[in-house]
Amino acid sequence: MSEGPFEVVTVPGGARSLRSREHGETFHPGIGPMQEARILHVAQHRLEERLAAGFVIWDVGLGAGANAIAMIEALHAMGKKESRVEIRSFDETLEPLRFALKHAEELRYPARWKPQIEQLLLRGKVEIGSIIWILDTGDFRERINQCTGPAPNAIMFDPYSPTANPGMWTRQVFQAIREKAATDCTLTTYSRSTVTRARLLQAGWCVGRGAATGEKTETTVAATRLDRLREPLRRDWLERVKRSRAAGLTEQGVTPEMLAAELALSAQMQIE
Repeated sequence: MSEGPFEVVTVPGGARSLRSREHGETFHPGIGPMQEARILHVAQHRLEERLAAGFVIWDVGLGAGANAIAMIEALHAMGKKESRVEIRSFDETLEPLRFALKHAEELRYPARWKPQIEQLLLRGKVEIGSIIWILDTGDFRERINQCTGPAPNAIMFDPYSPTANPGMWTRQVFQAIREKAATDCTLTTYSRSTVTRARLLQAGWCVGRGAATGEKTETTVAATRLDRLREPLRRDWLERVKRSRAAGLTEQGVTPEMLAAELALSAQMQIE
């Protein structure tokens, strides 16, 4: 089914999801929106261990809302009503969410939350029990510098891919997020690329391997504290970086990034 810039498609795992016709990318490909969100984001932020009053979650790349909804459902299941949680969703456009709302029954995951999504789109925020869900629209690279809200404890980093949206995957963006992050903060993303991990390291994050999600054999978890990583990057990753550089990796800006990543990772390993 197609309608304007988006269409509903069936991913290999059998779930229904959105595909951006403009960017040529499917949201949550492989295993589908909710299963991917639960594995990649919800589980890896270790909410059961970390949740406290005033916990703040940044949803960078709201898209069609699956990551935020998965997080809301997980928080509801935990039943910690005394723990006030803010979810702040960033995106340049709300069209994917509007499309998901219109096709909620077909996509299934938004159906339960239609009234809340409608209110969110109408007012820019909605309260769901002890959770407040807030929209923050505009270019994230500008919005982050203007954001005066509380520091995030967890970040779901899920914009379009580095190929489709390279401006969101720079060292400068990761550094700006790092500067805004709480002392104890984790960041999850679907990208496992060497360049993404190198830029996170350059920006001052501790970086580790994350869980597999369907077609991806691993993802990436970053944190402000090394002890929040279950599998920090180690010497084998550093050796692969060296081999890539020796093989003549020539993407613009990559070679000096790799050198900086080596230094940052060496410092990370010394913390252990």
